[in-house]
Amino acid sequence: MSDVLRVAIADPDDSSRESLKAMLLGLDRIWLEAECSRYEFFADVVEQTKPDIGLVTIDHDSDKAIALVKKVSETTPNVSVAVVSSSSDGNLILRAMRAGAKEFLTSPLPIEDFVAALERISAQRFGRDSGRSRSSKLYAVAGATGGVGSTSLAVNLGCAMAQDTNQSVVLVDLDLSLGDADVFLDAIPDYTLSDVAENADRLDFTLLKRSLTKHSSGLFLLPRPVHIQDSDQITTEDLQRVIGLLRATFTHVILDLSKGYTKTDLAAMQRADEVLLVIQLDLPCLRNVVRLMAFFAELDGVKEKVRVIVNRQGIDSGQITLKKAQETIGKEIFWQLPNDYRTMVECRNNGVPLVDEAPKAKITSSIFSLAAALSGSDLIGEAVEGGSSISRLMSLFPSRQR
Repeated sequence: MSDVLRVAIADPDDSSRESLKAMLLGLDRIWLEAECSRYEFFADVVEQTKPDIGLVTIDHDSDKAIALVKKVSETTPNVSVAVVSSSSDGNLILRAMRAGAKEFLTSPLPIEDFVAALERISAQRFGRDSGRSRSSKLYAVAGATGGVGSTSLAVNLGCAMAQDTNQSVVLVDLDLSLGDADVFLDAIPDYTLSDVAENADRLDFTLLKRSLTKHSSGLFLLPRPVHIQDSDQITTEDLQRVIGLLRATFTHVILDLSKGYTKTDLAAMQRADEVLLVIQLDLPCLRNVVRLMAFFAELDGVKEKVRVIVNRQGIDSGQITLKKAQETIGKEIFWQLPNDYRTMVECRNNGVPLVDEAPKAKITSSIFSLAAALSGSDLIGEAVEGGSSISRLMSLFPSRQR
């Protein structure tokens, strides 16, 4: 799990408290543990929830607030207290710091100042060289048309990444009507995306993990809703909240998008670090890629994040050449996956991922190479797309105990 900071807020003013909450919920490394509108109750809240940071606004009653800072600092010394005030009075700052505040932040609070304060507190708590992951990576997997294998890639990429015991990986099926990621893993989930979205405000780390289905490969799955009519109930705000919770919990989050490029799909792409666009080298697919790239250019920051993945390379002699494809779409091909349709169909029908069904297949080797490339492995320079031995690639991802 990444170094998430759990925060509790004390602020009697509804307006400023809501403003703080909105900022916190927009940060992937923050988990809003609790909020309190009364100074008198906050020490008990901190004692019960044990957050990493207690964030106290002191403008409402500076004397009471500073007394609270002192009490929290003394009774729960493992909680780092930060104060927020619209005042820059030196005497007030001195009083707050003497009471035990680790940070004094001036409102209105610039986001970069708050992030810098979080980094200082995180360094104190976890150490600058702790070796733990500092962030979570979010990948959106999209298809240029139906049937190109985007779900196959999303599932098997997730299983490959999950072989590294230093990584925790979750796959979210965002094809809200007809998604079938659960079929690829032969999973019968107890909960779905609609359940998590509906209860996102009440989830904590433990309940979130219990809401997910864990595959034997180590991959966690959050499937699409059971009933098609439930898909309309998931809003982009729900999705953003769920993504925030997952990024606070997992090192890698993979989103398998629908082919409809709905509002939730677009919200997912805008939040993603990488957008993996799966294509085949045929004319209808390339025509769609051209249209999609023009559309992505209108979305803030999306086009630059697109990585084009050619699937089923070498399926027959009638394919369009790689050079011609790149000229047509105006973008370099990021990765090529060899054609192994028969193996992939067997995996899907058996509900078993490649890592278990066909660990020595070229397609499996290529997906492990892709996983290593996306993870930024130091050894990726030695790996050739689709050509490295599975033993070398597996050395990048130590075997998980099953």
